[in-house]
Amino acid sequence: NMLCVRTVLTVLAVYLAAATATVYFEDKFLDGTISKWQKAEVETDKLGVCEFAKPKQVYDEKEDGGIKTTEDAKFYRYSAPFSKTLSNKGKEMCVQFSVKHEQEIDCGGGYVKLMGESFLPKDFNGDTDYEIMFGPDICGYDTRKVHVIFSKDGKNHLVKDTISCKTDALTHLYTLIVRPDNTFEVLVDRESAKNGSLVDDFDLLPPKKINDPEEKKPEDWEDDAEIPDPEDKKP
Repeated sequence: NMLCVRTVLTVLAVYLAAATATVYFEDKFLDGTISKWQKAEVETDKLGVCEFAKPKQVYDEKEDGGIKTTEDAKFYRYSAPFSKTLSNKGKEMCVQFSVKHEQEIDCGGGYVKLMGESFLPKDFNGDTDYEIMFGPDICGYDTRKVHVIFSKDGKNHLVKDTISCKTDALTHLYTLIVRPDNTFEVLVDRESAKNGSLVDDFDLLPPKKINDPEEKKPEDWEDDAEIPDPEDKKP
């Protein structure tokens, strides 16, 4: 499994919680590099370069740093491997990272993708299959939301409700929790932004009722709500 990034991120973590949490991926960038991350090798003319950087205003010399995009109007496709294959069966899963837009942006995605075992970092492109996509996306005034997308049977299913994201130039923490009872929660800056069900808030399952294309009305079917009874007589 892999974690893939498209924009400025500072702390990333993926873990499963049972009696004790198992961390599958974490990068706080404390070594001052992005050495865990590999850039895609396809569609390179569309891709920008990421680097390690500190924010314009530093509060903690050790902790304040992350992976930063360096060019406008570019795609960023970097990935890093998990410590081992992840299965959340019977366990609570958490994906968490912080995002800071250092400028007022008109269009930009700050989301991550969790990829499957067949993922090849060098071939990472816009059509690459993924398991989960999560994080903020801004495009003009129409799109300012937190994406929560799950993949099932080759189809991507977006959460039905709109979850608002932050649009300022401050650092914000985004958290996705998926529980074994098929519920999920999105938190922004540790405050709940959406608490819901994988069954009710996504079209992951087929509808309970579907139209039968072979079903037809009988030839003697009457569309009128009421029809006269020829045998009816006054008492």
